[in-house]
Amino acid sequence: MPASLPLPLPLPRRGLLALPFAAGLPAGTRAATPMRLAALFAGRVDDGGFMQAGHRGLERARDTLGAEIRTIQGIPPEAEALKAALRRLAADSPDLVIAHGGQNNAAAQAVAAEFPGTRFVVTQGNVTGPNLASYEVLQEQSAFLAGMLAGLSTRSGVVGHQSGIRVVPGLKGRAAYAHGVRHANPAARLLTNFSGSQDDPALARRIAEAMFAAGADIVFTMLNAGRSGVTEACRAAGRAQIGNVGDWVAVAPDVFLGSAVADSGQAVLDAVLDLAAGRFQAGAIRRIGLEQPEAVRLTLAPRVPAAVAARIAAAAEAIAVGRLDVPVSWSGEEFPTP
Repeated sequence: MPASLPLPLPLPRRGLLALPFAAGLPAGTRAATPMRLAALFAGRVDDGGFMQAGHRGLERARDTLGAEIRTIQGIPPEAEALKAALRRLAADSPDLVIAHGGQNNAAAQAVAAEFPGTRFVVTQGNVTGPNLASYEVLQEQSAFLAGMLAGLSTRSGVVGHQSGIRVVPGLKGRAAYAHGVRHANPAARLLTNFSGSQDDPALARRIAEAMFAAGADIVFTMLNAGRSGVTEACRAAGRAQIGNVGDWVAVAPDVFLGSAVADSGQAVLDAVLDLAAGRFQAGAIRRIGLEQPEAVRLTLAPRVPAAVAARIAAAAEAIAVGRLDVPVSWSGEEFPTP
């Protein structure tokens, strides 16, 4: 069984950054009818990654509260298309419109202003308004630990990182991974690539193979459906992979050395539960990190040495209690897309 880091800590459930209009709308649930939820997924909800995690969170909210759900999926991450989809969802006046993913930031701000009587939330977002909140799972925290794992485990001294779309959470995750590598192994070299697609396995495989040819023996994938291409490349070349979003060690323990779990579905679930309990605050950003291990943690393959696991566990605790900061900006050379 894969190990999981960190262990639950006696910390506050999540951090809250309140903005000037944090009082927001009065929250609550319908007394006589089920809560109605509407959610936009700018991708496939069976992508094996970020969108699927968000959809699972929505399903958990439905099952927990008996809510009615309506979803739109497969929308390209383009501003006008996202706005049109959000308008369709808001037109029926649901209790909450959920825009899953930071690519919805601008669209949600615009459409929330058009529907002032409807509450909106962007999961993995960083925008707010009088009827708009954001919930963010801090994937940079588990990504930092993934960087430590790569830095402590590499034999070649070269490690890789792959992502697709340059959204803020992805950039922060890349930065945290890079700093985690440096924290654990200052001599290691990082190859990092944003290909423009989260969902292209053939492209992801080509990039992985190019990284292997450049010396990388471990690659951290922040992809969705594209991850399978990297897994194929790793298996063929005898290289290791570190996953993200879910626990990929449990899926393919022969390939995955660890997985930087950052369950964005928890952000969806928490937003809905907060609304049901009267805690939902428009004008606020709620952040969920290592102190909530059901959402953010690093899992490790059984083959990871105990000394490596112990060093990572110590860093995880330090991050969770605020003794170790995770940098979220990085500048450096990028690995070209072949």
